[in-house]
Amino acid sequence: MEQFDVYKDIRERTGGDIYLGVVGPVRAGKSTFIRSFMQDIVMPRLKDDPEKTRMTDELPQSADGKTIMTTQPKFVPGEAVRVSLGDGLDVRVRLVDCVGYMAEGAEGAEGENGERMVKTPWSEDEMPFSRAAETGTRKVISEHSTIGVVVTTDGSISTDLPRSAYVEAEERAISELKALGKPFVVVLNTSLPNDAETQKMAASMREKYAASVIVLDVRHLGEDDATALFTAALGEFPLCGADFVLSRWLGALPADSPLICGLTEKLRGCCSSVTRMSEYAVLRDAFDGSDDFKAPEIKRVSMGEGRIECSIEASEGVFYKALSEECGTEISDDYDLMTRIKDMAKAKREYDRLEKALEEVKETGYGVVVPSMDEMKLEEPEIVKRGSQFGVRLKATAPSLHIMQVDIDSEVCPIVGTEQQSEDLVKYLLSEFENDPASIWETNMFGKSLHALVGEGLNGKLESMPRDTQKKMRRALSRIVNEGKGGILCVLL
Repeated sequence: MEQFDVYKDIRERTGGDIYLGVVGPVRAGKSTFIRSFMQDIVMPRLKDDPEKTRMTDELPQSADGKTIMTTQPKFVPGEAVRVSLGDGLDVRVRLVDCVGYMAEGAEGAEGENGERMVKTPWSEDEMPFSRAAETGTRKVISEHSTIGVVVTTDGSISTDLPRSAYVEAEERAISELKALGKPFVVVLNTSLPNDAETQKMAASMREKYAASVIVLDVRHLGEDDATALFTAALGEFPLCGADFVLSRWLGALPADSPLICGLTEKLRGCCSSVTRMSEYAVLRDAFDGSDDFKAPEIKRVSMGEGRIECSIEASEGVFYKALSEECGTEISDDYDLMTRIKDMAKAKREYDRLEKALEEVKETGYGVVVPSMDEMKLEEPEIVKRGSQFGVRLKATAPSLHIMQVDIDSEVCPIVGTEQQSEDLVKYLLSEFENDPASIWETNMFGKSLHALVGEGLNGKLESMPRDTQKKMRRALSRIVNEGKGGILCVLL
């Protein structure tokens, strides 16, 4: 990520206030980190020389050896300073130096009368050194910083303390930061930043703490180090949202479709474990073991907004599988698809003619399908005489469809035996009807379901009208339509 983009994103995430709360074990290089950060990163960007002078006077002291140098929390500078990062990008910067948790073997925490008492900005009374470290860490991170920086060391810096002396204090500081929920970065201070063993230790710490760990020699900080620090910090901010772009055809499926349900279930399960921006890559594994979807592709990552955008595509063949299920017919390739679309387009054109008539049938019991122009047959013009006048008769015929709703009744009257047995059957059928009206159709009667028996009765009546009677009905309806009302029509069936 480009340096300017990092600063732009970090400003967006922090609202323009880059307040670094520097915590961790004593004698790990916290004050040195603050001093170097101000001298090498912040102060070169200041134009006001008097302000630079004032800020130089406020820098914390740092020295080698085991003796604790920071005995009380300190804001550096005392008031946040506005810094230009280029191209109109201004931010306010301030660092807070904490007392720090005790490292085993460090000197200066004990006085002649026991644990040393120190002054803090948040209490009028002095408090024990250990309590100041704990209270300071909590207050600095929760109230006075937008990003936490835990400075620890591998033991290679000139404090004469081994790595093991820092581990317990390091663990306390990190657990406190996690409990507060503030984004933080761990800085492993070392005099050997490029050493393989140092890099191995950093990798081990990342796994142990599930946090970003960067390796720095805090005595010498450059622009690349600041970029690495803020890039790591951006990854620790919350993931605010993930946008998933699906193949457009998936939007045509109902929400309760097995394919859509499986998709949302997989995404919910994967997203529930992603809370930080640095974890978004886990989404690529959302469909591991799934035959329906390919691995999501990360299209856009907005560190400043805390959002990512992924595209999700169905696996090969899933489109035709879903299409077959929705259409109720097998469609396996492009040829099948083209054939079915042609058939369905033809059926759709026919249905469009019937649609209005079918709606009328539902409303009134009677509907008419008006013939189209290409169905009309125009007969030859004929000269006609009426009295002393002559005229020309133009006659056209066209087929029209008349759809009527005819209610058919059917009954099943099983002989089951005694009156008591008949009463028992009625009670059983009534209880089934109350519990689940639809289930009564599946009641077994003489080896067949009630649905099948009633269906046979209905079909029998539908097919019982003789062909001759059908023709008479058609002729009668034709006369009613063509000759109009007002006359007497007698139909003998």
